[in-house]
Amino acid sequence: MKKSNTPIVDHIPRFLEYLDIEKGVSHKTQETYTRFLKSFLLWLEKNNLNNLKPHELTEEHIWKYRVYLSRKITPKKEPIKKVTRNYYLIALRSLLNYFSDRNISSLPAEKIKLTKDKKERSVKFLDLDQIEKILLSPNTKTIVGLRDRAILEVLFSTGLRVAELTSLNRDQVKILPKTDILEVSIIGKGNHPRTIYFSQRAIRSLRQYLQVRKDKENALFIRYKGPKKSSRRITPRSVETIVKKYAKKAGVPVMTTPHTIRHSYATDLLAQGVDLRVIQEFLGHRNIATTQVYTHITSQRLRDIHKNFHSGKGMKE
Repeated sequence: MKKSNTPIVDHIPRFLEYLDIEKGVSHKTQETYTRFLKSFLLWLEKNNLNNLKPHELTEEHIWKYRVYLSRKITPKKEPIKKVTRNYYLIALRSLLNYFSDRNISSLPAEKIKLTKDKKERSVKFLDLDQIEKILLSPNTKTIVGLRDRAILEVLFSTGLRVAELTSLNRDQVKILPKTDILEVSIIGKGNHPRTIYFSQRAIRSLRQYLQVRKDKENALFIRYKGPKKSSRRITPRSVETIVKKYAKKAGVPVMTTPHTIRHSYATDLLAQGVDLRVIQEFLGHRNIATTQVYTHITSQRLRDIHKNFHSGKGMKE
């Protein structure tokens, strides 16, 4: 390891280039890291540490920065939540990992411990009956209804993230006559390619929607309201509104989002016995730990089943 005489502040632009070129993270993720690191840079400035070199950073500095974050107040005049504080620390850990990757002497990233939240991460999902109610909610006698039905079917069929869904183009999704098989290659989060698979229901809904499209827009899903001069490609926010609309209409939890449908997709696959590694591929997760959150759901479900059906009721004690 070599000591760098360049202050940490001046390493940030190179770090962001590293995220883009070598790590392949999305532009949005880069912006997020930039925002979180600005807080650290502000803390350095307030403490006259602008010239602090990577090898001069100590655990004491990290502790004081954590105290600073714990006392920081949001625009809503509330303390920063523990989970948000972790995001600030994750950004800083990534910077330290960059130093290590570049053989620049610095504090090891593992020295920055994340705040433990006693609450287990919860994943909200719908059961198949609730999903069916949502899918059948749109009025398919209108083009908007046909579009909305196709959006909902594709979300549940593929497990796509909402941004991935809205970026789909018509020339990507070529449905051959009478086919019930459709595989599409996409570039997902972090510019990583993967294949998504459409169910027969999704293919049928897409075919019905595209058959009534008379426009020349290449976007697979378009809006039918709003400014005529701007892009007609539907936005992630619009898809979120669509999902909430039909969740309310179907009488399922009003907090349902496109990501809830993605969770429902993964949970259903796991409940059907699909291997976790396969589900990881379907979802486009880089790390299996991200996918493992779904095992908590099925484990709880199995416990409930065992309790209700194999508790020894009726047996003499």
